[in-house]
Order: sequence, then structure tokens, then C-alpha cells
Amino acid sequence: HVQLVESGGGSVRPGGSLRLSCASSGYTVNGRCVGWFRRAPGKEREGVAATNTVATYYADSVKGRFSTSQDNGKSMFYLQMNSLKPEDTAMYYCAAGTRWASTCIFAREWYEYWGQGTQVTVS
Repeated sequence: HVQLVESGGGSVRPGGSLRLSCASSGYTVNGRCVGWFRRAPGKEREGVAATNTVATYYADSVKGRFSTSQDNGKSMFYLQMNSLKPEDTAMYYCAAGTRWASTCIFAREWYEYWGQGTQVTVS
């Protein structure tokens, strides 16, 4: 049974930083895709970053500001968010899939497992 639990959200001033964590149980990456998504109030859920831990694909809106990492020994995934902007305000979710891919994308059908989300507010 796969479980994902996000943490690390909070309120921050524009220009600030946060690091989101995603604790996984019952899941190993092994070249499969782990994604970070967000949903802002009144908007559709959008992809932020998708990684198989070798290659990471970032949304244009966060490229150069956000980065992913992982601690395989602890089954933890991280999203480092720098230079935060008010438009980054959203609920952030980590997601994991069973598909192997050299390049992970934001297609929701690639991700079978989702966390409950953690709120990020930039103001």
C-alpha cells in the first residue's frame, strides 16, 4: 500500500523560500516518475516538476526557481522553492507513478498515488 505525505508548506514573503517534503511508504522510484503538482484557488491543478531522479522536467513558471531532490534511503522527495512569488500560492501535492520513463511529464494518468497536499501562501 503506497502512501505519500507532504509537509513543509507555510506562509512566506515574496522572494522567500520553502522546502516541501514528501514522505513515501511502500514505494521506490527506480526510474519511475515522481511529480509535484499544485492547485491555486479557482484554477486547475497544474504540474510543477516531474522527475525520475535522473532527469527532471519543470514547468516554465518555476524553471530556475524550483528544484527537486530525493533521499532514497529515507524514501523522501523534496521540492525546493526559491524566489517565491504571490502567484506560487497554492496547495502543493506530490504524486508517484508506476510508469518507467526517461522523461517524466505532467500527465495525471502517469501518477497513481497522491498525497493530501500542503498549503503554500506567498504574500
